[in-house]
Amino acid sequence: MGNSAQQTTPQLLKTPLWSLHHETGGKMVAFAGYDMPVQYEGMGVLKEHLHTRSAAGLFDVSHMGQALLTGSTDPAIALEKIVPGDMIGLEPWKIRYTVLLNDDGGILDDLMVTRWDDKTLFLIVNAACKDKDFAYIQKKIGTAVKLRYLGDRALLALQGPKAEEVMTRLLPLASAMKFMTATKVNYDGHELYLSRSGYTGEDGYEISVPADFAESFATTLLSHDEVKWIGLGARDSLRLEAGLCLYGHDLDEHTTPIEASLKWVIQKRRREEKGFCGAEKILGQMKNGTTRLRVGLQPEGKAPVREGTELFSPAGQKVGVVTSGGFGPSVDGPVAMGYVETAFAAVGTRLNAMLRGTARPCEVVLLPFIKPNYKRD
Repeated sequence: MGNSAQQTTPQLLKTPLWSLHHETGGKMVAFAGYDMPVQYEGMGVLKEHLHTRSAAGLFDVSHMGQALLTGSTDPAIALEKIVPGDMIGLEPWKIRYTVLLNDDGGILDDLMVTRWDDKTLFLIVNAACKDKDFAYIQKKIGTAVKLRYLGDRALLALQGPKAEEVMTRLLPLASAMKFMTATKVNYDGHELYLSRSGYTGEDGYEISVPADFAESFATTLLSHDEVKWIGLGARDSLRLEAGLCLYGHDLDEHTTPIEASLKWVIQKRRREEKGFCGAEKILGQMKNGTTRLRVGLQPEGKAPVREGTELFSPAGQKVGVVTSGGFGPSVDGPVAMGYVETAFAAVGTRLNAMLRGTARPCEVVLLPFIKPNYKRD
């Protein structure tokens, strides 16, 4: 009695590149339980954003969750119970974006799935969700399929119009790869998992490397004049301009793929066969519509409209809320996404964002805000 309870702050986790970030001027912040660089000395968010759009930006995304799904039979059969995408039909070394669903059709996370062979899938999930994701997946898919967390690997992303040129200097096969394809390759005695994908709207690659090789590989990439470190700040503005969702902001467990304007993640066979969590609700919304939708928003003026800002109709009716918002350096103006009542979701609809009691005009616009530069077939 008499001893007051002491509150302790959980120690932040570190990626295998933590020391290198400090050595190269990273300004570190807490993010998803990790100590991560938000920007770098001599650059800053604006310069880092524009550098990625014009050259090649290097991102440490080692906090993301990497895992393998393996089984004596195709693990895609089991995975299809909890995602609405066509995993069985995914060809070897092709990648598919999908969402992890709860029983009510809500989104527990969004993830990338790569088919390696008929008995192996490679998953990448969000950092803040990975522990609960992996526990949920293993629980739902049953004992015939095993999930193995790859905690001994780091993950880098090289993004921008010069990414192909740089990567091809190290790995000549990189130039022949197309958007949303992957391969394994040996480099300097280490096995890398290379994909042509990313989260910026630019062409580029994501590279899974052994943790003990991450610093060496990152240093090699940074030795090229076109490549600069890019922090979380610019990563967010880049993905927002590209109209890409951030889990926990634009997506959550109370939001369905239809409400999130992601019905394209449900391929034709899955719509016909159903068999995934929340299928009745999701397909019912696809047929009959839903009460709200995610939309792009273009505020007037230069000041950004931030997450949580309420949206009103011209008549003064509250019709939605901003879920992501900021300044878009590539478009030289504010950009935002949010959810609005379906009656107000049409492109061209005029709304008011309420900022400190003042109505700020904005317009519903098509996403994305920039033209993506993916290298497709």
